[in-house]
Amino acid sequence: MSTPDAAPDVIVVMGVAGTGKTTIGPLVAAELGVPYAEGDDFHPPANIAKMTAGVPLDDADRGPWLDAIGAWAHDRAGRGGVVSSSALKRAYRDRLRAAAPGLVFLHLTGDRALIQARMAERQGHFMPTALLDSQFATLEPLGPDEAGVAVDVAGTPQQIAGRAVAALRALAASGG
Repeated sequence: MSTPDAAPDVIVVMGVAGTGKTTIGPLVAAELGVPYAEGDDFHPPANIAKMTAGVPLDDADRGPWLDAIGAWAHDRAGRGGVVSSSALKRAYRDRLRAAAPGLVFLHLTGDRALIQARMAERQGHFMPTALLDSQFATLEPLGPDEAGVAVDVAGTPQQIAGRAVAALRALAASGG
C-alpha cells in the first residue's frame, strides 16, 4: 500500500456517541470503494433496550457485540471495508484486533459541546444525550502503538471525511 491512493484494508470508525460514525463511515467507505457496516446493527436487542433506557453498557454487554464486529472485519480482510464501533477502551480495540489483526482505527474526536449539540439534533437514535458523560469517562484514546489516526469532527461531513481519507492514506503510505 505505498501508492498515494492506498488505504488501510479494514477500518473501524471509532469515537464517543455523536461524533458522526454513522455519517462519516459511509462517506469514507464510498471514497475508498469498499463496503460499510453500521456497528449499531451488530448490537443484540438487549443492548439496545439498555441504552434506550439510559443504562450504559458494561463490558459483558459489549463482548458479543465486539465479537460480531470482529467477525465482520475478519471476513473483509484482504477485500477492505469500513465498520463503525465506539471502541472506546483499548481492551475493546484489542479484542477487535484479535479477530482481525490488520485493523486500523479512525478515531473521530471533537469538542464535547459540539458533540452534545449534534446528539441533541438527531432523530430516532436509541442513544440518549444523558449517556455522553459515561462515553467520555470510558474513552481511552488511541495509544501510540495502535494503528490509526484521529480526526476532528468540526466542519461538514464532507470536510471530515476528506480529512479522514487523507489521513488514512498517509498512514497506509507510511507503512503504519
